Amino acid sequence: MRKHYIIKSTLTAAVFAAMVMPQFAAGKKTVVEPSFAWGVEPPLGDRREATIDTLFENYSQRFVPQEVSSAYAATGNYCAEGVNLIHFDRPAMSDYMFRDPIAHWLPSEQKAKFYNTRLPMTLLSYNFGGGKENTQDHLSAVFSANANKRVQVGAMLDYLYSKGCYDNQAAKDLTWGFSGSYMGERVEFQGYYFHYNLVNKENGGITDPLYITDPAEVQGGDNSINPKQIPTFLSAAHNRVRGGELYLNTRYKLGFYEEEQVNDSTIKRTLVPVTSFIWTLKYTFSRHRFISTNTEENQEFWDNTYFNPFQTSDLSNYWNLRNTVGVALLEGFNKYAKAGLTAFLTHEARHYKMGYLLPTENDGPFIPAGEEGSLLTADPYPGMRLSETENHMWVGARLAKRQGRILNYDVIGELGILGPAAGEVKVDGEVTTRIPLFGDTVAIRGFGSFYNTAAPWLMNHYRSNHFVWDNRFEKTRSFRAGGELSIPWTRTHLTVGVENIQNQLFFNEYALPEQYGGNVQVFMARLRQDFKFGPVHWDNLVTYQTTSLERVIPLPKLAVFSNLYVTFKVATLFVQLGVNCDYFTRYKALGYQPATMQFYNQRDFLVGNYPFMNAYINFKLSKTRFYVMMSHVNQGLTGDNYFSMPNYPMNPRRFQLGLSVDLTN
Repeated sequence: MRKHYIIKSTLTAAVFAAMVMPQFAAGKKTVVEPSFAWGVEPPLGDRREATIDTLFENYSQRFVPQEVSSAYAATGNYCAEGVNLIHFDRPAMSDYMFRDPIAHWLPSEQKAKFYNTRLPMTLLSYNFGGGKENTQDHLSAVFSANANKRVQVGAMLDYLYSKGCYDNQAAKDLTWGFSGSYMGERVEFQGYYFHYNLVNKENGGITDPLYITDPAEVQGGDNSINPKQIPTFLSAAHNRVRGGELYLNTRYKLGFYEEEQVNDSTIKRTLVPVTSFIWTLKYTFSRHRFISTNTEENQEFWDNTYFNPFQTSDLSNYWNLRNTVGVALLEGFNKYAKAGLTAFLTHEARHYKMGYLLPTENDGPFIPAGEEGSLLTADPYPGMRLSETENHMWVGARLAKRQGRILNYDVIGELGILGPAAGEVKVDGEVTTRIPLFGDTVAIRGFGSFYNTAAPWLMNHYRSNHFVWDNRFEKTRSFRAGGELSIPWTRTHLTVGVENIQNQLFFNEYALPEQYGGNVQVFMARLRQDFKFGPVHWDNLVTYQTTSLERVIPLPKLAVFSNLYVTFKVATLFVQLGVNCDYFTRYKALGYQPATMQFYNQRDFLVGNYPFMNAYINFKLSKTRFYVMMSHVNQGLTGDNYFSMPNYPMNPRRFQLGLSVDLTN
């Protein structure tokens, strides 16, 4: 209670300051240039335009775990493991598999933002919901300030704590970081450091789906149910993933000066860059720990126990040091430079280390020396290395034209030349054009990629108390192509794509990695169609996808997100009132294995064909956003089969609130 009081008091004061202080400053006629934000693109740190998070429309949507995607499989709790069921939106498998299921909640290079705000900016938000037993709290703060127009520093803090709506499901994550940038005439620099520490309690799912679909059947006629009282498979297990990321990017520009006569006595000299020399360093480290201390549950839940029959304590460590150097000939320095050309070289060192703890006197019944064989299963791969350091190297090039009025393109390719990366090929490309039509502009984009990449080391070698494997997987080859069409005046955006994958890696029905040596095709068509009738809006996203082999890549064929709302203004208060819905068709759903944090292709249970709806009101007053929402408002009205995965139901109905304050003055 004291924690909540302090947080809410702080935010109340912040709201008051955001609303009142501008009134005191109203008399000052300070002219401030517009603020802006940008992100970075790998591998060379190219800047891409980004937004400053101040929009109030659909603000509440981001605080419901099911709203990550229109089709999302998750263990239920906010901040818990999940996977996007839209194949074309699903990120590729990373080098360290334990980060993948929680990637949505972790900081990364793709999410990093830098700000130029001229005046100091602080974005402070607090979101909460539920009651004492199932509370959900999310506190977030972003700060940025400029020393001058070239130098910027920033910081961020994100704290998330959720007890979960079901038993043994609590989650906690603390993320913090610092950033900075310098945009000089010749020298540019941008960098950050992020650290995270995420803990998820694992319940293994509820023991019987009837507790959700027909509670009277398992409770002797009692149709009421408290979600916290539903028994779960595990009660003493949790995963912890912690780590950090250091990113440094700098470039030095060579060029010539153009002179411009400003007045009779002043000449303005402007550098026209021709060539850039680029260096990027990225250091990532992670540590995973899985602990389960209930002996009886361990023996019932897992088929195999290799090292400790009383408790599980698996751990692994990973670090990655990546250096990229490049030379870029810049686009547009004269009329003949129609495109920019970049050549680069990347070296990457990866280190893996695995371990497990054998039983001691404090772990349970102690095993005397010489008697281990009577209780422990024989090691299936006694010669397996428990640590490995790999060295990879690629050469690459990028050809990009981004300043054209009609046609632009961007192609980047890498070729592996050293270590496990030898023979790897990575090519991504896109071409865009804009066609004037009926007084507006139709945008057309084509995209394609070809990858021939080696399996991550942990997919080939892994040892833990319940899972051990030693594989020799071949490189996975994939070819993807598609196109997008955007028509502004009809609010229509259509995307069509197809992908062919050979040697696809996946986790089979035994939650073990497997490789399918044949070809699998995936087709996707997605239509975003928004309607507007005065203050009434109806936004829709419909995705159709199909796979040629569901045993390897199971997907729901149809996924729909629909959002019906009205927007209006009361004096200076902006209001969005509406209801949204996620829906996907039934399919043989992914299962989840807590010991490895991986989603696997089970073959027994169907999940889907259930709408998940939220009713909400979003407000914005001056620089303050706030919302009131009832998530899963349709519980009990549209059926009771609300499962995201086998034995993992979605969260029940929950009342949620939140606010965000922009303290820029």
